[in-house]
Amino acid sequence: MDSVVASSTGTQAKGKNSSRFHTPGFCLLALMCVAIGCSSILAQQTTLKRYDVYTGFTDLNSPALGLNQRGFHTQAGVNMRSWYVLGVDYSVSSGSTVLKPDLLPTALQQQLGAVILQYIQAGVIPPTYQLTLPAHIVTQSFAGGPQFSYRRFAKVTLFVRPSVGAFRLAATPHPGDQVAAAISQALVPSGHKVDWTGFYGVGGGDEIILAPYIGIRTQMDVVHNHPFNDILANGFWTLRYSAGLNFHFGRNIWK
Repeated sequence: MDSVVASSTGTQAKGKNSSRFHTPGFCLLALMCVAIGCSSILAQQTTLKRYDVYTGFTDLNSPALGLNQRGFHTQAGVNMRSWYVLGVDYSVSSGSTVLKPDLLPTALQQQLGAVILQYIQAGVIPPTYQLTLPAHIVTQSFAGGPQFSYRRFAKVTLFVRPSVGAFRLAATPHPGDQVAAAISQALVPSGHKVDWTGFYGVGGGDEIILAPYIGIRTQMDVVHNHPFNDILANGFWTLRYSAGLNFHFGRNIWK
């Protein structure tokens, strides 16, 4: 059922979240441009602490599913060189959407159509009935690996990284009518479904350095994933925007 949860998200939320899809990306780009413009001193940095710990707000957006989720993001890293960091990444976010069968494989759509037709013929629902299934989804992301930094600006660090890891999605349907409730019960008897799926993509951002031990970081990741692949016909792209404070500590390892 969770599959239905993930899949049905499709059509309805697409239009609803289109503005959210563009606005965070524009804000992130603007922040990066301002940060670079404000760094009037082009001399490279000379102080780099050994360890980084980041914490901030995140917005997770899957336009194909019409799903937008907000939550918490944290990272921890070890600076191996001035340009090379090894770290781990975790985020948790949640949001609600209305699911529809549009993204399901053809065979499953046909099965659901046959069930709905029976209800129509029995006079339980009108011929114009459209199946919708509100659902709440919690997504956790787990990732780790390298990050590559550019420190030629005294007050700004730019960075890029491969984004490879896994999502854990937990979906809980909240049917709004008896037909949706019956279908939900048939697909997800427990009323709750969890799925793990891998993702891959790329990420990057910038950090405005306030002091050797703290900075303001803004970043974005774009990854491809395919959760609930027993229900969803195709995978899709997910964007994660994040902003918060990055703390630096340990000895100076600049070389």
